[in-house]
Amino acid sequence: MARVTKIIDGKAVAKQVNEATAKQVAELVAQGVQPGIAVIIVGEDPASQIYVRNKNRKATKLGMHSIVRQLPATTTQEELLAIIAEYNADDQIHGILVQSPLPKQINEPLITMAIDPQKDVDGFHPANVGKLVTNFPGHYPVANTPRGIMTMLKAYDVNPAGKTAVVIGRSTIVGKPMAALLTNANATVTVAHSRTRHLKAVAKTADILVVATGITHLISGEDIKPGATVIDVGMDRDENGKLTGDVDFDSAQGIAGLITPVPGGVGPMTIATLMQTTVELAKWSDRK
Repeated sequence: MARVTKIIDGKAVAKQVNEATAKQVAELVAQGVQPGIAVIIVGEDPASQIYVRNKNRKATKLGMHSIVRQLPATTTQEELLAIIAEYNADDQIHGILVQSPLPKQINEPLITMAIDPQKDVDGFHPANVGKLVTNFPGHYPVANTPRGIMTMLKAYDVNPAGKTAVVIGRSTIVGKPMAALLTNANATVTVAHSRTRHLKAVAKTADILVVATGITHLISGEDIKPGATVIDVGMDRDENGKLTGDVDFDSAQGIAGLITPVPGGVGPMTIATLMQTTVELAKWSDRK
């Protein structure tokens, strides 16, 4: 008898997160604090423009103070650092995000370091990454895509404790923080990547498999452990230009226990979690 694979509905979970966020925004506004986010975009990258527009629209809809600072591709590093310093000092801004990628003349790690860790809504500042990796107690922002994935797992009653987790991809945006979150949740975690020998065999050991490589259909059904939870972070285009993921969704059917679709899985959770984090930064701010 074939297994029925359950689809993880990222849109539905994101809707629940956004409803809770809207309620918290209203409570903070009633106390005289309007959560504020500043998104800085340098240049005209089309994908970045779409992301930023979506973030701004969502923040405004949820009742936040939202600023989009559009800068030309010729912006110097010094100019960008000055703008970040301006928002670091602005009591109305609780979260600062500099949209990646940045033009060649700008040192991206330096820009990440320049953002006040208490306003680092992306959770990329080394101070916040260090707290995540050491499972430090207290409040600090965590990378939004991995955190959103943890929210989805909880919504579908997937408890990582005692499970074998494999994260394919080692970026600072998804792979590394994802591995840290799963480790903190008591999973046994393997981080794999393009240089991993016998990658597909490693993938097949996973009770929880997170794939974040940007390689279309890197993982197929035969690489998945029967009954595994599969999280596909990929946003790729197939040969027909159709949006697809790092996992071959069709061949995973009947093998995976749970799987995220592309689109409609991880994507909606990233923006919802970004909004959630902005509100938390406003709550935690000592500048109220």
